[in-house]
Formats: sequence, C-alpha cells, structure tokens
Amino acid sequence: MRGSSRIALIMALTLLPPVAALAGPAGKWRVGDGKAVINIHNCGAGLCGSIDSIPDRNAKDENNPNPAQRSRALLGLPILSLQKSGDNLWSGTIYNAEDGQNYSARLTQKSETVVTLEGCVQGTNVCGEDQWTRQR
Repeated sequence: MRGSSRIALIMALTLLPPVAALAGPAGKWRVGDGKAVINIHNCGAGLCGSIDSIPDRNAKDENNPNPAQRSRALLGLPILSLQKSGDNLWSGTIYNAEDGQNYSARLTQKSETVVTLEGCVQGTNVCGEDQWTRQR
C-alpha cells in the first residue's frame, strides 16, 4: 500500500462512528434455571429489579432472616439495586430469596438478549454466576 493510500485508510478508520452502545438492561429477564423473570427498570440514577414472574404466585419470603418479613409476597419483591460502573456494567446488591441473603452483585450486559449476573458473599471472593435471557 502506498503512503498516501495508507494515510487515507487510517483517516477513514478514525472517522468511523464508535460501535453502538447496547440499549441497556431495562426490561424483563428470565433467570438461568427458568424459574423466575426479573423486571429490571430505571430508578433514580441506577437500576432496580423486582420479581416479575415465579411458578408459585403466592410464594412468601419464608427464608428471610427477619421473621417480620417472612410473610411478604415474593411476586413484585424488589431484589436488585445497581449503579452504572462501566460500559455495559452495573454494580450493587441482590437479595436471594432462596436463602434470604443479600450479596454484592455485578451485572454485565453481553448483548441485547443476554446479561450475566455475578453475586458474591459480601467481603469475600466466594461468588456465583448466572446468565439471564431477555424476554420478549
């Protein structure tokens, strides 16, 4: 490639628009085991998530360590609170109704249809990961 052609190519590449950012994770997401759908929505400067669908619509938060909260409904329960922490990345906390515990959380949007949620025991490197798929 001649010098002037090479310079023209480099200039053209630098003028290309940046790769389009993903639209964001607001919407309904089916968890990895398929047992629940979580509705992620904008709230304040961040994102919140609540249980939108579960097999037993009458299920209660029976594993909550606080006895006063064990009779609250799981359906509609807020479980996720996140703040943007990078490109396609949000960090915060998630409540796991299966064991009644709060975990530090990191949500990574992989595509318009896939997010990965990593939950860690707060203050440790003990973590688990789940892939969620967008519902239409």
